[in-house]
Amino acid sequence: MKKWRPFATMPEQHIGLKEIINKQVEVAQPVLTEEQMEQVNFTLVEALHTNKQVYLTYYKRGQCITETGFIQFVDSLGGLFIFIDDVFVLKNKVRLSELIDVRLA
Repeated sequence: MKKWRPFATMPEQHIGLKEIINKQVEVAQPVLTEEQMEQVNFTLVEALHTNKQVYLTYYKRGQCITETGFIQFVDSLGGLFIFIDDVFVLKNKVRLSELIDVRLA
């Protein structure tokens, strides 16, 4: 047993402590104004048509996550978009309602 991880020997307590720590780090989902939503929409369309790399910030499970990638598809009726990372490996689906910010790289 490592002395800096005493609770790791008790799995239930270790899982409980990890959940408590994760809940303390959670933030509330930011609410965008109309102007911010229009700017995000304009940047999404521009990035889709010009195939430019973007920095995406979205809200997921209590955290704001920022990733870089390329917009591949936007489904405005379904309310989601698909982007791929900068090495063209991972495809990610994100809801438009979870999107916080989009900036061209």
